Amino acid sequence: MLPLPQDAIYRPSPRIMALADWIGDPVEAANFPETRLRWRNDRAAAEVGLAALSDEEWLRHFGRFAPLPDNMPGPLALRYHGHQFRVYNPDLGDGRGFTFAQMLDGHDRLMDLGTKGSGQTPWSRAGDGRLTLKGAVREILATEMLGALGVNTSRTFSVIETGESLFRGDEPSPTRSAVMVRLSHSHVRIGTFQRLGLLDQADEMGQLVAYCLANFPGGLFPDAPHPAVRFFNQVIERMADMAASYMVAGFVHGVLNTDNMNITGESFDYGPWRWLPKWDAGFTAAYFDHAGLYAFGRQPEAIHWNCGQLAVALRSLVDAAPLIEALNRFPDLYQQAMARRWCWRLGVQQRGLDEDTALIGACEKVMVAQGEGPDAFFFAHRAGRGGRGYTAAEAALVEALNPYSATDRDHPYWSDDTPQSMLIDEVEAIWQHIADRDDWSALNAKVAAIRRMGDAHGEPPEPLGHSPV
Repeated sequence: MLPLPQDAIYRPSPRIMALADWIGDPVEAANFPETRLRWRNDRAAAEVGLAALSDEEWLRHFGRFAPLPDNMPGPLALRYHGHQFRVYNPDLGDGRGFTFAQMLDGHDRLMDLGTKGSGQTPWSRAGDGRLTLKGAVREILATEMLGALGVNTSRTFSVIETGESLFRGDEPSPTRSAVMVRLSHSHVRIGTFQRLGLLDQADEMGQLVAYCLANFPGGLFPDAPHPAVRFFNQVIERMADMAASYMVAGFVHGVLNTDNMNITGESFDYGPWRWLPKWDAGFTAAYFDHAGLYAFGRQPEAIHWNCGQLAVALRSLVDAAPLIEALNRFPDLYQQAMARRWCWRLGVQQRGLDEDTALIGACEKVMVAQGEGPDAFFFAHRAGRGGRGYTAAEAALVEALNPYSATDRDHPYWSDDTPQSMLIDEVEAIWQHIADRDDWSALNAKVAAIRRMGDAHGEPPEPLGHSPV
């Protein structure tokens, strides 16, 4: 293995190998007919010392999955269970992905490189282990937009087209194939703990709690009497913030199963996601979510319920009482996170929870009354501008905003004619350019526009305590 052609910023740290005997299964990547580089996220790569790789080296590591120097010797398909639409499924695990590298970023945070579409594993069941190119393009768009709106999300690190024809029931087929790499702080899920709980593997559960506490520090309970209680309180804080970030972004994940819940509070694994065309609590993203379990307005409830399943799993280590106490913190933490994030996106200084909550209610009433989506609303009313007071809802908003001080940053984005958004018609149009003409210019232009919007918003507010990741 040749050393990486760059300085010591690349710092391999394959800590998950201490758990490798039971957290996953060694696997090999599929041998794809071809590897055509379609997307390399050099901004993310720079954070972990990999931006200097040549395209040839990039393809070797992220298309053929040659191990990175001094890193994991080979990929691990992680084992987990999960509630899928609240039905427990013990037959899960990484069915078309694996974790294959860990390193430290510039802030000494542990980072994972994981895949989607890298081939079959022992957990593939009847699946082919592949990913459509359209699915990869959609993940680029989702992660870029979420990041720009302040959501703690995985990043789409790499997309490589693989030259296979795939057949899918929800896409015109045959369709093109790809292998995607994501960069995230962890791939440990609530479902990872659920599996250990069901199998009564308390020793391994204790090891996993210790791993998470060591590698994902933060939170407000550093002196909790039991490691599992300290860990669970941290997860509650992160999950409440994630739930609020979805609502303020107007984002609908679509499949909030426990196997899609990263214990870092980092949003990931994007399938049938949507952004709201208008403020509607009942809006759903997944065509198969007939009961609206994961509708926009039910996402906080769903994430809270998922946290309850983690508490059940942790009962093998600690009594229920402190876990219930932690779980009961979620509603208040969520309201606090909503206030922080709402005022951040609106460009105003917080004034106190009660006043901020009333402001949120006034904003929602305007959006509902006008059939308006959050992208247009926040853009129009940024830093208190745009209030006309022509209707009762607008008059109430003007009154609610009046005491607030602007925190707006001077950026030309706020003088644009229209805001950036990510509605489904534009997503489909971007894909159609690629599908029909292999034209990637619309995607690249959209990513550049989203990043400009993110620069205009600036850094999102910190969650309670110090950053969990």
